[in-house]
Amino acid sequence: MKTLLIIGIGAGDPDFVTLQAAKALATVDVFFMLEKGATRDAMVELRREVCRRHAGDRPYRVVEAPSPPRERRPADYTACVDDLNRAKQGTFERMIADNLAEGQVGAILAWGDPSLYDSTIRNVEAIAARQGLAYEVIPGISAVQALAARHRITLNSVAQPVEITTGRRLAEGWPAGVDSVVVMLDGEDTWRRFAGEEIDIWWGAYLGTPDEILIAGQLKDVSDQIHRVRTEARERHGWIMDTYLLRRR
Repeated sequence: MKTLLIIGIGAGDPDFVTLQAAKALATVDVFFMLEKGATRDAMVELRREVCRRHAGDRPYRVVEAPSPPRERRPADYTACVDDLNRAKQGTFERMIADNLAEGQVGAILAWGDPSLYDSTIRNVEAIAARQGLAYEVIPGISAVQALAARHRITLNSVAQPVEITTGRRLAEGWPAGVDSVVVMLDGEDTWRRFAGEEIDIWWGAYLGTPDEILIAGQLKDVSDQIHRVRTEARERHGWIMDTYLLRRR
């Protein structure tokens, strides 16, 4: 039987790879990667560096394919994500069928942890049902964990919950019943909507990489700074991956 591993490789630092993930990487015959274009060369190189450091001396192959395009401002977000995932499933299914032999181990490297705002597990589950694959999930260090560690903070205040959400959902309003909100996948600088309120922010971009940027303070004091730095960084690199924690005072 073919086996596919979904391996969380952390938020950007190759040293974020856990011992469990390193052991799993050393068993892989074929790594499957979807690439998003030349502007993401740094992300490609980070994944290759993880393989160089942790895949061991045994021979392995890397099979790449272009990532299916995604509409950036869809009228129906859920339908758009469903279409994207079906396209990714088709791409991975062809890659696995053409490149992974019976008895071999393949792997998909997931940024951060594959359980958090990532569709890899759902996609592999669908592929496994059709192809009869065995698959396993190895957890990783998420951008949320890295953000808290870099800023030397806890995500929640004492005895209170924390909510993890997206910029799109935050734009609909502050989540009810929480004073601490972690925001991921925010392409619209949504924190600026709350700049007039008594809120603190801890923001980080390119976490765990040499390009890492950290800014923290009262939101009303640092909102414009984060917007400026974020805009400049995205223009310079061609992409940005950032996460932040908001906490009401």
